[in-house]
Amino acid sequence: MTNAPKDFHLDAELEETTGWDLDDPYTDEDPEETVGSMELAERHALRRVASLSTELEDITEVEYRKLLLERVVLVGVWTDGTVQDAENSMAELAALAETAGSTVLEAIYQRRDKPDPATYIGRGKVEGVAEIVKATGADTVIMDGELAPSQLRNLEDKVKVKVVDRTALILDIFAQHAKSKEGQAQVELAQLSYMKQRLRGWGGNLSRQAGGRVGVQGGGIGGRGPGETKIETDRRRINTKIAKLRKELDHMKTTRETKRSERKRNAIPSVAIAGYTNAGKSSLLNRMTDAGVLVEDALFATLDPTTRRTTTSDGRVYTMSDTVGFVRHLPHQLIEAFRSTLEEVADSDLIVHVVDGSHPDPEGQLAAVREVLAEIGADNVPELVVINKADIADPLTIARIRSREPHSVVVSAKSGEGVAEALAAIETDLPRPDIEITAMLPYSRGDLVSRVHDKADIISIEHTGEGTLVKARVNQSLAGELEPFRQ
Repeated sequence: MTNAPKDFHLDAELEETTGWDLDDPYTDEDPEETVGSMELAERHALRRVASLSTELEDITEVEYRKLLLERVVLVGVWTDGTVQDAENSMAELAALAETAGSTVLEAIYQRRDKPDPATYIGRGKVEGVAEIVKATGADTVIMDGELAPSQLRNLEDKVKVKVVDRTALILDIFAQHAKSKEGQAQVELAQLSYMKQRLRGWGGNLSRQAGGRVGVQGGGIGGRGPGETKIETDRRRINTKIAKLRKELDHMKTTRETKRSERKRNAIPSVAIAGYTNAGKSSLLNRMTDAGVLVEDALFATLDPTTRRTTTSDGRVYTMSDTVGFVRHLPHQLIEAFRSTLEEVADSDLIVHVVDGSHPDPEGQLAAVREVLAEIGADNVPELVVINKADIADPLTIARIRSREPHSVVVSAKSGEGVAEALAAIETDLPRPDIEITAMLPYSRGDLVSRVHDKADIISIEHTGEGTLVKARVNQSLAGELEPFRQ
């Protein structure tokens, strides 16, 4: 799989199965600034070859495998909500599968009070899925939910092809799209956390005790002892790798916090663009700031956040950041792994919540995003709802959203319609300096005049014979610098 993290390693046997080389360290080079067109071309440069089977012949010792999704059958369980909700969920699963590089052959769902504890779907439906797989020649079955290891194993025994759950599918997409060192480390941490509970083997090979003087690779110092099993050794190695990744991410978090504190010290307001995946956040950022970030009609096209510096119409400087998109039932492992990145949203002065006005269930998208925002502590940040894709959305749907979300604007990032109104609304919602000051700045202090233009909310400015007479609202730091010239 392209762009999968390279630093995952259990033993030589797993490396051979997965194709991941753990001894290959991350590059220390800083990621280049994203250029949307170049990155999009690179992403489309490699395509999967059709008709290459991934039919299940053998399974590695870990439940999470490197996915080679091609011809897939989607299966869901509908436990609550309306029929429309169930169909929307399956449509979203199909979009996820296609983003991962697969072709959807069939999609079915079952009405149940709760998922079957053994096979997730009922036993009769399992036989039906097996017949569909055989008739269509599918190589993979994707389940719309997070399955227990026993459920995955039981299903694979019945349908005779690989079974993947929703969490593994989303992790696979993140692994393909992560570009930066931090993004790759975050994805790998999420994968390892998911995999740790899914270690298993065939023929009892993971329950075999090592003991004594082990001659196989993976034994030796730290692997010998009174009866440590192979599954215990693998779990210990995963825990060691998780600890190493968390240490690396803590270091990157420190760097991110330093930059954030520098912006706060300079009193630069920050705006975070958040929203459901594929709602048009990157397109909106490009339209508002000429950021040039990657835009693709695919889920989770943006994983590495992009921050751009811009100014209001009256000259105030602020930053605008694109963030990773959210989705219903976003895996908890991803929220934990990306917490340092998501903290950018929680620490912002304003959240621009982008919603796809053309989606069948925009209210559901709003609720799903707000659920994640609450989990990361960003539910108290001021919010401006931006209803995107007005050029293709139903006017009745837009009117319905606006009635429920009074603090909202309607835009089309594609055509530019409403973008000026959105920028004006953002400028209105940005925090303003609260100290009003009048100062006579000598012409020799052009640096102070420049800082007033950048950081202050200017009420009036006049050039006199003595100097520049400025009346403005400023922050505490700038007020201290202007105090000697105050009138």
